[in-house]
Amino acid sequence: MQPHKYDIRLSGAEKQALRQLKHDGQSERRLADRARIILWTAEWLAVDTIAERLEIHRDTVIAWRQRFLARRAAGQTPLDRLRDQPRSGRPPTFSASQIAQIKAVACEKPAELELPLSRFSLAEVMVWIQQAEVVPAISLSSVWRLLHQAAIRPWYYRGWLFPRDPAFAAKAGVVLDLYQRCWLGTVLRPDDYVISADEKSGLQILARLHATVPPTPGQTGRYEFEYERHGTLAYLAALDVFSGQVFGRIEATTGIEPFGHLVDQVMLQAPYGSAHRVFWIVDGGSSHHPNTSPARLQGCYPNIRVVHLPTHASWLNQIEIYFSILQRKALTPMDANDRLKLAERILCFQEYYDRTAKPFNWKFTRDDLQERLRAMPDPKSENL
Repeated sequence: MQPHKYDIRLSGAEKQALRQLKHDGQSERRLADRARIILWTAEWLAVDTIAERLEIHRDTVIAWRQRFLARRAAGQTPLDRLRDQPRSGRPPTFSASQIAQIKAVACEKPAELELPLSRFSLAEVMVWIQQAEVVPAISLSSVWRLLHQAAIRPWYYRGWLFPRDPAFAAKAGVVLDLYQRCWLGTVLRPDDYVISADEKSGLQILARLHATVPPTPGQTGRYEFEYERHGTLAYLAALDVFSGQVFGRIEATTGIEPFGHLVDQVMLQAPYGSAHRVFWIVDGGSSHHPNTSPARLQGCYPNIRVVHLPTHASWLNQIEIYFSILQRKALTPMDANDRLKLAERILCFQEYYDRTAKPFNWKFTRDDLQERLRAMPDPKSENL
């Protein structure tokens, strides 16, 4: 492989400092982006790829590569290498106090400012600033620039849930250890396997009233908004975490018996039937309830170990990653006029996926979980 013109090789300490800056919510957006430039350069990403990911000009990527190397040679710390140097120019338009007030407003819930809004848009932040006389005048672009620097997007919300399982950390930690090939402090044997399983239930079979139109030059693909329902089906799947292979089946519905069919499908073939242990990671649904499924499954297959996720932790179940891939690539848009056609599409996609299947590059560990839990606000706090 040919070296980059500006070859950046990072020490462990430098990587740690840059990764911390990339993930630190207090860091300015531009510093975090510069950290990403250096980290991705060290991973041999091309200039154009980095520029596209960060939505910046390729010359900016090249410039910060050069500056990083030059400032490293001067003995500066990783953080100082990414900071802007003092420079002359037009004095700042707004004072530090005014900038702080602008950012603080964007971090408020509009209802607490007696506004009939659930979230701010950029224009509404600007209007509030002007009406409150925080500054004499300000443009929309200036508001955007100040918020962008601090990575504040008051118009963007996403859903989330507080862990309500009192043993959340302990249960999740066991699963994360298995992904690292460890069980109760002991390294897994070569003939130990980890299976991540779940059901994609209630899949509606939808037939569009008019045929879906593929993309053409200058025109996106289109699908009919109206549809006819033709019932539902369930897709049960199990992922071998260490090989990436998927096993799946179509059933009319979910339940103990359909899930048992999936377990049989996996366990009655090599190498799982003769394995030392096969760990099945599942949620607490009725098909594999914590109170009944361990004894039931071990009664059929003594080498099975059932490992349950804590409540609200489907994001720790790797089969959900596969389900999201299936949804995007094979089920959206949905246009199937009968159960057989949809079942065939799902199972054919599974076969297509398995041809090049490889394990997911899972990096989230027990230590990462503890750090995330420590950073979570108190759900009883009045500031939420």
